[in-house]
Amino acid sequence: MAAEQDPEGRAAARPLLTDLYQATMALGYWRAGRARDAAEFELFFRRCPFGGAFALAAGLRDCVRFLRAFRLRDADVQFLASVLPPDTDPAFFEHLRSLDCSEVTVRALPEGCLAFPGVPLLQVSGPLLVVQLLETPLLCLVSYASLVATNAARLRLIAGPEKRLLEMGLRRAQGPDGGLTASTYSYLGGFDSSSNVLAGQLRGVPVAGTLAHSFVTSFSGSEVPPDPMLAPAAGEGPGVDLAAKAQVWLEHVCAHLGLGVQEPHPGERAAFVAYALAFPRAFQGLLDSYSVRRSGLPNFLAVALALGELGYRAVGVRLDSGDLLQQAQEIRKVFRAAAAQFQVPWLESVPIAVSNNIDEEALARLAQEGSEVNVIGIGTSVVTCPQQPSLGCVYKLVAVGGQPRMKLTEDPEKQTLPGSKAAFRLLGSDGSLLMDVLQLAEEPAPQAGQELRVWPPGAQEPCTVRPAQVEPLLRLCLQQGQVATPPPSC
Repeated sequence: MAAEQDPEGRAAARPLLTDLYQATMALGYWRAGRARDAAEFELFFRRCPFGGAFALAAGLRDCVRFLRAFRLRDADVQFLASVLPPDTDPAFFEHLRSLDCSEVTVRALPEGCLAFPGVPLLQVSGPLLVVQLLETPLLCLVSYASLVATNAARLRLIAGPEKRLLEMGLRRAQGPDGGLTASTYSYLGGFDSSSNVLAGQLRGVPVAGTLAHSFVTSFSGSEVPPDPMLAPAAGEGPGVDLAAKAQVWLEHVCAHLGLGVQEPHPGERAAFVAYALAFPRAFQGLLDSYSVRRSGLPNFLAVALALGELGYRAVGVRLDSGDLLQQAQEIRKVFRAAAAQFQVPWLESVPIAVSNNIDEEALARLAQEGSEVNVIGIGTSVVTCPQQPSLGCVYKLVAVGGQPRMKLTEDPEKQTLPGSKAAFRLLGSDGSLLMDVLQLAEEPAPQAGQELRVWPPGAQEPCTVRPAQVEPLLRLCLQQGQVATPPPSC
């Protein structure tokens, strides 16, 4: 599939997004007459990230897209010729020009599936030279995607099911590709939406966003909207000057809050009016440009109540500084009191959104019982994965020509398990996960109710387990270069 025909082609990795030693090994294989030897590699990680007990498999769709589009262009081959020895046989470069993934088969954990150390996220088989060239780009596509999906899942577990989570880390991400990957796979990991518009266009991620402090502070209060009139939501009746209506409501609000009518910043109110005129059905106030209590909150209430008279309902407020939990509780009290005072019941349940470098500790506080926060925007802590910057995936040869291959090393942790394998998830009678089991592909699959003797990693002796359910884990997603089924997901 040509990148030009793929609407996401610009987001796919290129064949030369790789390490030079992949090309030098390719030349070595070709020179030794082994380029077409049948080989199998496994891509997996050795330890769960973040000191946790699981990871989420991610990046499969990107891998399939990359493999389907894999071809070295003339410019790619010419560059490789410039960095390889000048006496390299020209026939090797002709061989590179002919390469594609039409003989590559991939089995994988479904996208979003729980993953554990040592269990392959991908099994890649095909001609030795080709599947060797795939190592670095596949690691690049899987490792960060799985890391950020896992990080997002951890944040979702901390937040609980009720809070809405918005990923807003594009400006903090490691480049545009990292930003797109983070937005895509934080959604897979449990976030509700992203601020990243490209993730919405290319990946179908729900996008959300409102306004920044610069919008608010750009107004002084002297601005006059070219058309201040707003028609009722029902579409019947004359339009109303929203700015004038908000000024009337401001007097009532300030009297209710015990404030002088001159205290709320006029520029902030003008900004809220301008935004409400543009988005009367999606008005949200950013409250902390000046003072939440003395300016942002009364200005928001004045505009929201003016909109309410016309049949519109504000959709929320946002806080971006200070003690977010305490402020949210205070704002909710004001909303409830104002709802009763002005007889507008909808006001007491207006959603409160917060942001401001929220990490796991801050998130746990915002998610505690009694929190009045409804929406939490997280940027840096989800896209940069500060507690662990890399998942540490590896891509290891396990068979050539149908014969097992094993890496023996001074470090026992880096030894590999040889041979082509199958993987199964063993479940208890209540559906709980007992363990994942690896076995040689030619061995009979475990059966529900059958007692199995297994060796847990690092154990000195085996243990027995009797699963109530057995699920095969590795699904065929690419067979001889053709998509077997759409990339599976959990």
